[in-house]
This record gives sequence, C-alpha cells and structure tokens, in this order.
Amino acid sequence: MNKLVIANILHRPLRSIISVLAVAIEVIMILSIVGIFMGMLDDQKARTNGIGADLMLQPSNASIFNGISGAPMPIKDDEAVRKLPHVAVVAPVITHFETSSNDFGVTDGIDYPSFDALRPFVFLAGGRFQGPNDVIVDDVFAGRQHHVGDTITVMKRPFRICGIVEHGKGARKLIPIDTMGMLIGSPGKASIFYIKADNPANDQTITQEIHSTPGLADFPVQTMEEWLSEMTPEKLPGFNLALDIVTGIAVVIGFLVIFQSMYTAVLERTREIGILKSMGASKADIVGVVLLETAVMAVAGIVVGIAATYGVRLLILYLFPTQHFEITRQWLGQGAGIAFVGSQLGALYPAWLAARKDPIDALAYE
Repeated sequence: MNKLVIANILHRPLRSIISVLAVAIEVIMILSIVGIFMGMLDDQKARTNGIGADLMLQPSNASIFNGISGAPMPIKDDEAVRKLPHVAVVAPVITHFETSSNDFGVTDGIDYPSFDALRPFVFLAGGRFQGPNDVIVDDVFAGRQHHVGDTITVMKRPFRICGIVEHGKGARKLIPIDTMGMLIGSPGKASIFYIKADNPANDQTITQEIHSTPGLADFPVQTMEEWLSEMTPEKLPGFNLALDIVTGIAVVIGFLVIFQSMYTAVLERTREIGILKSMGASKADIVGVVLLETAVMAVAGIVVGIAATYGVRLLILYLFPTQHFEITRQWLGQGAGIAFVGSQLGALYPAWLAARKDPIDALAYE
C-alpha cells in the first residue's frame, strides 16, 4: 500500500505539487500572522520593561498600548510624586505612535536626566541631547545606514542623531520631551510617569501614597509585573479575532484544494479501486490509501511551509529591520497540526466515496 501511495503521488506530479503548496500556504499564513503579532507584542514588552521602572502612573483613560493615549498629564504633577518618601526617580515621558510610511512606530519624548536615572543608557556612539532637534536612536534602528551626525526624519521634522544606544530601553527613537510636546500640541504634558522605588518591596506603599495625593486619586498605577501580565493575546482586543480569521481562511484554502485534488483523483482511479477491492481490499483499506496519500502530501506541505516561513521572516527583517518576527515551537506545532487536520478533513469525503464504489462497476469502467 505504501508503494501504491507513493506511485500515485508521483504519477500526477502537478496535482501533487498544487496540493503540497496549498498546505504550505496555509502554514505560512498562520505562522506569519502569529509571528508578526507576537513579535510586536513581545518586543514592546521587552523594551518597556527595559526602561528600568518599577511602576507606571498613567491617566485614567490610558490604553495598555504605548503611544496611543495622547499626553494629558501635566508634567508638573511629577513634583508631588517625587516628594513621596519611597520614590527614588520619576521620569515623565510622552509616547507617540507615528503611522506615516517612512516613520512608522513609537517615538518617546523623554526628560533625559530622569529617564537615564531609571536605568542608564549604554551608548555605542555619541551621547546625550545637545539641542532641541537631537534624537537618540537604538542600534537596531541605526543598523548600518545611520551614524552619529546624520539627519533623519522624525514626525515629519529633521532631527540630528546625537547618540546611538543599545536596544531594549524604551522606543527606538527618543527626542527631548519639550520638543515632543510642541510637535503634538501638548507642551508641558506627559503620557506616562515611570517611577523607580527606593526598594521594589515598597511598590504597593507608593501606589497607596499616590492615590492619597490630591489630583492623582483617579490615576491608575501599575507595577511593571502587572502591566506585563496584561500584555497577552487573550487580553488584547481583536488579537485573537484577527488570528482566528486568518487561521480560518488558511484552513478553508487548504481544505478546498485537498478536497478538489483528492475528489478528482478518486474519479480517475475508478478502475484501480475496483482491482484493489476485487483482490480483497476492504472499505477501510481504500479509505486508508486515500488518507495516507493526503497525509504524505500534507507533511510535505508542512515542511515546505515552515521553511518558507523562515524565508518570509528573513525578508521582513531585511525590508523592515525594526520589525520583530517571532517563531515559537508552540506555534510551529499548532500551525502544523491545524494544516494536517484540515487536509485530512478535506480528504474524508473523497475517501468515503472511493470506499463505496462497487468492484463490479469499477472493473467494467472504461
């Protein structure tokens, strides 16, 4: 039976290749959408956690996504927070999400002394801001194209690169907070206060003290651990919905192509099926041949799809160096499982149709 399965696949190479590619496309679609979504999510988590803060103070209407809540908090409010007994550092920041084609992503407006005090920058070249139109970039953004002294466009304005730092501390581009406030029309305001405690054990005490401070009672305070726990696919609106839609489309594509391929193959093998049944093959044997042939093509498609996904990852990282594309073992297994089950479901009806054929009618078929 195994030889028969391989012979059938090789006898119709074009149909087999199309079936393999259908499964491969299914795998690529699933792994790519997961890789991009999870890459963006985990990259933001890592870079925000790398700022070095223990707590985050945000306005009451703040989103868990950095950069889309505006800058509604007066920077002067940080004075009241600094006076609290267990607060070591307060760093006001404006996070702004830019969507233009040549400047996509989050840019931070920072107060350099306090932001650096949370966790010092590690400069690879250059240094701190020297003027209002300076920008600090990380090594991922800089790559091999940008150097200290170069001019880049940030929020449709020219900025001079004054320093390049190791990635992992906030946004990939950082400009003075006063400049950011002027650009977005919110001078003297901030999106978030990053707070460093004198001892992490005092986080809850600081939270209570902030909520007891006049004017700050309604502002939510989160520890970094609490914020990180919120940044999961299950708690992000639309994440799982988008993933389910893409997965569903991928499964339908694989199902239809496998169904069409195997249904046509069964119609063409009427005489072959009759010979097998006349030689004693049971209905289960016939179904097994069809499903085994589908399984072989599905496994080949999964291998091709996984290899192609790594190719897509390399292409995306080449075209968009700042984009994080994450491929995990969990999703490699899930994507492969979804594609395999979908292909087997697509072959069930053709297999059942083949098993029902009468051997006398099949042998008389011309």
